[in-house]
This record gives sequence, structure tokens and C-alpha cells, in this order.
Amino acid sequence: MVKGTNVYGILRAPRAASTESLVLSVPCSEGDSNSQALGLMLALASYFRGQIYWAKDIIFLVNEYDLIGMEAWLEAYHNVNITGMKSSVMMGRAGAIQAAVSLEISSDVITSLDIAVEGLNGQLPNLDMVNLFSAFCQKNGLLCTIQGKLPRGDWDSFSTYLHSLETTMLMVLKQGSGRPQGDHGLFLRYHIEAITMRGINSFRQYKYDMSTIGKTLEGMFRKLNNLLERLHQSYFFYLLPSLSRFVSIGMYMPAFGCLILILVLKSLDLWMKLTKSESVEEDGVTDTEQESKPGNGILSLVAPVVICHATGLSLYYLPIMGQHLATEHFPVSESEAVVLTVIAIYVAGLALPHNTHRVLTGAGTERGWMMLKLISLLYLAVQLGCIVLINFSLGFLLAVTMVPVAAAVQPVGPRVLYAVLLIVVTPATTLFFSIFLYKELNEYPLSVLECWQLFLQAIAGGMLDHYLYGSIVFPFIAFFVYPCWLQLWNIVFWK
Repeated sequence: MVKGTNVYGILRAPRAASTESLVLSVPCSEGDSNSQALGLMLALASYFRGQIYWAKDIIFLVNEYDLIGMEAWLEAYHNVNITGMKSSVMMGRAGAIQAAVSLEISSDVITSLDIAVEGLNGQLPNLDMVNLFSAFCQKNGLLCTIQGKLPRGDWDSFSTYLHSLETTMLMVLKQGSGRPQGDHGLFLRYHIEAITMRGINSFRQYKYDMSTIGKTLEGMFRKLNNLLERLHQSYFFYLLPSLSRFVSIGMYMPAFGCLILILVLKSLDLWMKLTKSESVEEDGVTDTEQESKPGNGILSLVAPVVICHATGLSLYYLPIMGQHLATEHFPVSESEAVVLTVIAIYVAGLALPHNTHRVLTGAGTERGWMMLKLISLLYLAVQLGCIVLINFSLGFLLAVTMVPVAAAVQPVGPRVLYAVLLIVVTPATTLFFSIFLYKELNEYPLSVLECWQLFLQAIAGGMLDHYLYGSIVFPFIAFFVYPCWLQLWNIVFWK
């Protein structure tokens, strides 16, 4: 249970009827980690009060406990209750929020400003917000970065292409996690365009004081103040190799379509084989055998499909339901009990559906595993196609790892190789290697033990984000991806 207090003030627009507003927020917790941003916000509020050109209300917000406080304030402001948080009644409101900027500065001297755009469930702000930030940084001579990467000027060299690829991969990994990379990430759920600006103090030669940052923020708010409508002309789906270049949805979706095409073509191949074998059976078997085989084929699919999805349901519900029981019998905390239970159920799923078709039929047929693989491939294609429309990076990471192996596995041939490949592309292993890759791209190498600790923290964080803010990554993996992967695992060991 967390109890906190948010503080906010509203600067009423002298030239409008308080129908629209802008937000400048500063996360503030114990200590002085963001005290410079708070001081800058108060200085801007004092300056803004003396200006008469404001056509939108400006809300100055200081939220406690970062994302938790921001979610509580947004729910109270919009008078909704999405996550079950309890908030006091708002004493004052402004107009409909058009845009928001979250400010994080921990030093009075900075060398660059970094922008964070990834929001909850992979949502992104309108690209014009990014362009606005980049334009005013250049106007005031500020060095601006994205993903902590410095911009490059020579676009035709191999090193620049490699640098852009690293920046894009960092964005893909952050967006695929589904976690908001700043307080701005929760505004996007309410169709409010928002970004987070972070001041970075490093060992670079050029340094800037608070007055330069204040001029940049004041210019951005004046531009947003002149908006006659919500930002909608630019892109909402994009990838950023740099602040001056972007990859639109029309360029990266065909790559995903090619991956899904593999599943469709393999499913078509299995369908043709099943149709051909069925026509051969009708010509060459007796009536008694022909009546028994369709029933056996259907029954051989019921057990693995049901048990695989039951395992997925247990992966979602049992860790939370049994956390108190686990703490009574084992010397672990509740958070540790939840994570360890998730891992135990995940690993146990490798054995539970093994050869489950024999529960009802006694033995499987060749048509049985082909039918199960046909269903699994189409099922995987549908769920990846749905998630990529919400969070492209998550769908692409799952597709690029699972699709080739899913199309190749079968119960004949090198089973051990197929089993090893399936373990390598399981969502848990993909998460582990994604953490390792993320740290390598940030030039912060990890040992295996450190990566394992971050892996456990990522599982706990993913579940916490789901129950606190409504992230869909954990239930999507538990309800859909993991059962589908178990069906493929069952195909490898089909007898």
C-alpha cells in the first residue's frame, strides 16, 4: 500500500474560456534527485504568470511516487477508475489536456537533453511532439539526443548506419517491453500527446545552464499554446533511428508481413498434405477404419490444446493467488514468491502437455500432429497480427524468434535439435537475451548472474505494470503466446 500526495497549480488563460490546457509535470520523490527540475518549473510558473498571450490553461504538477502518483492524478482529473487506485476529489480542473511535458533534471548544469517517447503498451506520441522538441533544442543551441545516442552528421558512412541501427534497436527493445519510459507514458492512454525530457550531465565539453533549458521549454509551450486542434497530422506509428530521421509504418510493416507469410504458406502446405492423405484413405481403407480415424483425429487434438491453455491460465492466476501460502511455508517475501512461482509453472509446462494426446486415444497419428501444427501456426499468425497493431516492437520480436522455428518443428527428424531451438525461442529466453542485448547496446556489459537478476526484476516489473497500470504484455504472453508455444513443444514429442 502506497500513500502519497500530488501538488498542482493551474494558471488560467486570460484570453480563453478554460476549455483546453497544457501540463508541465515534475516527478518528485524522497531526496533531491529531481530538485533542479522542480526549481525550474517554479521559475517558469512565475514567468508565465506575467504573460498575457496564453490561450490555454497551464497545469504545473508535482507528482509523488512517479508513475503511481501520475496515474492517480490522471484518474482523478478525468474522473475514472481504471486501476482501482483511490484518490481524493480534485479541488480544481482546467480544460481538456492537449499536450504534456514531463521534466527530469538532477543537476544544475547539463550537457544534453534526452527525449523519451515510449509509453504504456508501446504507445507513441504524435511525431510532431518529437519534431517540436528537436527544433527548439537546435534553435537554442542545445545538444539533444534520443536513447542516449549522439546525433551523427555523415549519413552515408557505414558507422552512421550502424549507429542508427543501434538506436532503432534500443527503441524496439524499450517499446516491446510495454513499460512507460517516463511519466509521459500514462498520458498517452488518455489521447494526450506527451514526452519526457531528461537533462544529462556528462563529461562533454559544452554545458548549459537552467536559463537555456527554460527558454526551450517556454518556446515549446508557446507553440503548443497556438494549436487550434489536437496533433494529428503526423505519424503515430514510427521508429526513430535519430531525431532527424524516422521509419514510418509503411516501411517496417512489410518486413513483419513477410514473417507472417511463412506461417501462412506452411499452413497451406499442411492443409494440402492433409487433404491428399484424406483422399487416399477414402480410396484404400475399409469402412470401419474410415469411421474411427476422424474421431481419433479430433480427440488427439482436444487434450493438448486444453491442457496447454490451462497451463497458461495457471501461469496468470496461481502466482498471485498463492503468494500468501508460499510465504508461510518458504523463507521468501511475497514478491519473490510470485516470481519464483511464475518460473516454476513456466518450467513445469514443458512436462505437463507431453504426449497428452495419448490420454484419450492411446496413440497419436500422423494426421494428428499435422492438424495440431496447422492449428498452432494459424493461431500464432493471428495473435502476432493482432499484437503488432498495438505494439509493433513486441510483435516483431516474437515473430522474428518464433516463426522460423514454428514452421520447422515436426516429430520426425532431429527431435533434440528441434527441442533445443524451441527452448531458445521461448518467450522467457527471448526476454533474457533482450536484456543482455539492451545492456550491450548501452555499452554496459553484464555477467550472466547480473543478467539473471535483471531477468527476475523484469518478470516482477511486468506483472506489477499489469496490475498497476494495465500493461497487456504479461497476460498476452500467459494467455496466448505460451500456450501456443506449448502446442509446438507437444508436436516435437508426438508419438
